[in-house]
Amino acid sequence: MQDDKRTYPPRMDDERASLGGFLQFQRETLAMKCAGLTTEQLRERVFPTSELTLLGLVRHLAEAERSWFRRVLKGEVAPPHWPGPNPGEFAEFDVETAEPDEAFRIWHEECARSRATVEAADSLEITGSYGDDVFSLRYILTHMIEEYARHNGHADLLREAIDGATGA
Repeated sequence: MQDDKRTYPPRMDDERASLGGFLQFQRETLAMKCAGLTTEQLRERVFPTSELTLLGLVRHLAEAERSWFRRVLKGEVAPPHWPGPNPGEFAEFDVETAEPDEAFRIWHEECARSRATVEAADSLEITGSYGDDVFSLRYILTHMIEEYARHNGHADLLREAIDGATGA
């Protein structure tokens, strides 16, 4: 795996910078886990009992960024990038013919939108909603750190199974 060029979170800063820094570190970790692989490797299902692929994780996390920051927090109409065959279904893990360039472009665009949303927010106390549930920006940032960290654990196992590469 390539040299570690991730941006480490600040050790002495306010809450917004800390949460944003940890989220960005997790985003860069996912990119690092995918770096240097072929299209076939990014699409590869290495565990017979799982649908997970590195490309599917990139697409899934693009959808998580879109959903939490655009739809929940900002109340935007933002349809899924990879809708499933039925309403409410998603197809981000269906990667047999998926194009990595498209997935990474969309993921980077969604991450940039999310960062801009966080930077423009008056405080971590602003809220958005999904149905009757209300979520603060603080909650969304914390949830997204958890979401990436969990899936980066998956990505670590996938990458090791694909080419033996390990690392943080």
